[in-house]
Amino acid sequence: MEMKGKVIVVTGGASGIGAALVRRFAREGAAAIVVADMNLAQAEAVAAEVKGLAVHTDVSNEADVRALIAQATARFGRVDVLCSNAGIGTAGGVDAPNADWQRIWEVNLMAHVYGARAVLPQMVQRGEGYLLQTASAAGLLSHPDSALYAVTKHAAVSLAEWLSINYGDKGIRVSCLCPQGVRTPMLLGKDGDRKSFLTEGSVSAEQVADDVIAAMRDERFLVLPHPEVLQYLQRKSADVDRWLGGMRRLRAKAEAIRKG
Repeated sequence: MEMKGKVIVVTGGASGIGAALVRRFAREGAAAIVVADMNLAQAEAVAAEVKGLAVHTDVSNEADVRALIAQATARFGRVDVLCSNAGIGTAGGVDAPNADWQRIWEVNLMAHVYGARAVLPQMVQRGEGYLLQTASAAGLLSHPDSALYAVTKHAAVSLAEWLSINYGDKGIRVSCLCPQGVRTPMLLGKDGDRKSFLTEGSVSAEQVADDVIAAMRDERFLVLPHPEVLQYLQRKSADVDRWLGGMRRLRAKAEAIRKG
């Protein structure tokens, strides 16, 4: 799919990967771009850059997501591409509070469900549409610092696979974005001084956006800004026990980096 002339909705579009996608879609000649985010002021600033529409949206609230799609459709006539990009990271293991588990589940998985529910009827009726869902390499592999992030991103990948299986023959294309470290506040912290094992080898949000465009043009399912992720996934499939041993070593390295 080419982005020229398309109506595109991007959740989490006020910063990071989302903002980079908005700007890249504009350069590709999108007809209209809707920037959805909890931070309305920042969403309005990004939308102003591309002469788009900013909409305050809490993606964990299904009513908000439905209203977002309804507003975009009423304003521009349709939604061609839904980039379900908003996500959060929360550290912790199985002992993390239930409230933390519930919150990250709602944002990292259920937001994708709500988006698909809201936009698929019109896409299926037209016989075409595109769902871009931001997950993470953690959804293909794991994350040594956060059970919450690893589990919810695995769920996001699984949902994207299911959507492709069930809607691919109805003209709906699906891509799943699975980067490792991306130089955004989620990785680096607000002040840019957070220590992470993912900092080395990290890429810019702009590079991720370029890779998304290339993948969508080819209609590829997996978008891997870090090509090595595919190698890791193949190693995992070939020998899970050996891979788990390697991940334990990575966990020890990550803890050492975090402690400085």
